[in-house]
Amino acid sequence: MRINLASVLVDDQAKALRFYTEVLGFVKKTEIPMGEYSWLTVVSPDDRDGTELVLEPDAHPAASPFKHALHADGIPYTSFAVDDVPAEFERLRALGVHFTQAPIEMGPVTAAIFDDTCGNLIQIASQSDL
Repeated sequence: MRINLASVLVDDQAKALRFYTEVLGFVKKTEIPMGEYSWLTVVSPDDRDGTELVLEPDAHPAASPFKHALHADGIPYTSFAVDDVPAEFERLRALGVHFTQAPIEMGPVTAAIFDDTCGNLIQIASQSDL
């Protein structure tokens, strides 16, 4: 068994696609129109056949309160692995990304948290060898 899809709830799929591709560097894998929304996924450019991230519309009535509660408490919706958190922090900050937590070391893990402009806080993290 393996993880095939993961989702992030977004308030605007077109805006999310721009942010996740043009800023974060993911690449669009699938876009299938489905009425008002699309089945829209992105993947890592380093693993185009790997786990897909679904840019899921947050239209369900439960989505907005859930997202707002996480955001208000500073809790990231999900986490992305990077090789070097401080370097990625600087790269993204130079592109205008707003961070709510600068890189912090927690034992073997370094993490930072940013706002994805679509209603979510996202963590980037790396782990050093133990």
